[in-house]
Amino acid sequence: MSLVRVLVATAVPVERDAVARAFTGEGHLVIAAGVGPALAAASTATALTTAALSGSPYHLVVSAGIAGGFQPEAPLGSLVIADEITAADLGAETPDGFVPVTELGFGTVTHRPPEALVRDLAAATGAPTGTVLTVSTVTGTAERAAALRARHPRALAEAMEGFGVAEAAAAHGVPVLEIRTVSNPVGPRDRAAWRIGDALTALTEAFGKLAPVLESWNQHDH
Repeated sequence: MSLVRVLVATAVPVERDAVARAFTGEGHLVIAAGVGPALAAASTATALTTAALSGSPYHLVVSAGIAGGFQPEAPLGSLVIADEITAADLGAETPDGFVPVTELGFGTVTHRPPEALVRDLAAATGAPTGTVLTVSTVTGTAERAAALRARHPRALAEAMEGFGVAEAAAAHGVPVLEIRTVSNPVGPRDRAAWRIGDALTALTEAFGKLAPVLESWNQHDH
């Protein structure tokens, strides 16, 4: 059996360290790729290119970290797994509302992780699956939270890197996942209600359950 090599891209070092505490298998790399879709894409693409040029390419890319969760589907401290990674604010504002860039005739706004792998991860962790939104501006009002839910009724969480990581993976022809644990509700900013420590602990626990699933996926699907 060939070794599956997984690149995990988080935003910041504290997320990287939370993943690395549980995900230490041979061939894996966990990086702090930076905050926001642009820097995450650039850092992920650099890591993928470096690995490919060295003759040891990655077989799977995972965007991981903490996120805001849409309530009540994604409570604080819970894990969510993306079956769609969608750029929520890539497009244009019009008199009739927001129009995604795809409706303007350009690009893409959604990447879909491998269905069988998502199902296996959900079974192993008990986590719900749904859309994880990528935003360049974090939601801070109830009005924006409601607008996002109206446009994306399957949304479980929002973060800032997944779509960028997915774009880099797609450019290299590598499958992508997004795994998030919830540190705060999506909506009005209330730092006193954030549970970052709980979300980081949940992230470590999640990756403890992910490793054998990824190896099984490698045997049967890659």
